[in-house]
Amino acid sequence: MSLHAIRALPCWQGEISASPLQGGLSNESWKVVDAAGAHVVRFGRDYPFHHVNRAREVMTARAAHAAGFGPAVEYAAPGVCVVQFLPARTWTAADMRAAPDRLGALLRQFHDSMAAHITGEAYLFWPFHVIRDYARTIAAGHSPFAADLPRFLALSDRLQRSQIALPIIFGHHDLLPANLLEQGEKLWLIDYEYAGFGTAMFDLAGAASNAEMGRAETEALLLAYLGHPPDPAFRRAFAAMQCASLLREAMWAMVSDLHLAAPGADYRLYARENLTKLEAALADFTQTYESP
Repeated sequence: MSLHAIRALPCWQGEISASPLQGGLSNESWKVVDAAGAHVVRFGRDYPFHHVNRAREVMTARAAHAAGFGPAVEYAAPGVCVVQFLPARTWTAADMRAAPDRLGALLRQFHDSMAAHITGEAYLFWPFHVIRDYARTIAAGHSPFAADLPRFLALSDRLQRSQIALPIIFGHHDLLPANLLEQGEKLWLIDYEYAGFGTAMFDLAGAASNAEMGRAETEALLLAYLGHPPDPAFRRAFAAMQCASLLREAMWAMVSDLHLAAPGADYRLYARENLTKLEAALADFTQTYESP
């Protein structure tokens, strides 16, 4: 988007200065300063191929602010959202690994409190459905990864069979390090494109796999979240969901390669990076839980 489009938004007080924010794989974001302070402008349309609905995302962002987890939404219109700029530090995977207990406690609070603030129809995020739907999109788009789809789908079914019954909660479902901000003792969660109802397992497993946590870090994450060590069935389901989260992330990149073109984003490389991580996680899952 152009600076002209940003200046045309009706929410500013006085003159503005604007600078692009780097790092997004699917959206365009700018930091804007006006007489009232600093703000973040995020441009993004609906992405049906990713099940992303911007009106639902704005509703969730407002709910997250009301619950104390996200910045205030200051303006929203089709294709654009303006939120409060937080003078916070963006986390890295190393930060997630260094504080799995903080992350586990944050997710527990988020899962326990968010549903009460959600309005409108309930959106369900189930990663195994997402994987199946991504496979249809990849096949229809003549992707270079299409030949591997039968293997991906068979693996997804295998991983789903290891899941256990858990309570329905409202989850974030995109726990990449860049979606966590630290401001003193406060941790913030941002970017609610994929937030919805589901089980806690995808958030927990996704956080661990995205941060490449080791066993000790994973144990600390789960202990902080559960309040007790997980039982064997939970451990198996968690290990399977770690694989599923990496498969879903890789297939997200394959779909993005067909439909998106964010500056500097190499979606095919990102897909292959996640497939490499998946191979390691799957080998560990197979050896630990499926070998005789």
